Amino acid sequence: MAWLWRYERTESVDAGIAQEGTPEEPPTFTSQADAESWIGEEWQTLLTAGVDAVTLLEDEREVYGPMSLHPPAEAE
Repeated sequence: MAWLWRYERTESVDAGIAQEGTPEEPPTFTSQADAESWIGEEWQTLLTAGVDAVTLLEDEREVYGPMSLHPPAEAE
């Protein structure tokens, strides 16, 4: 079972699903908790890189999202 984040942009363009570390290459995790901890640490970096929202996937199944990375005052 692999957990990963799908990156999304406001204009509804998928920012990519791939491998380690850049907006085009999200890392994969062995648990939901690890994926959620990682996004808690990296959301600002992703937002700066142009990612507006993320969706958590378990393998190919959407678990939840899209979840905005913008602070509440900026959320649409």
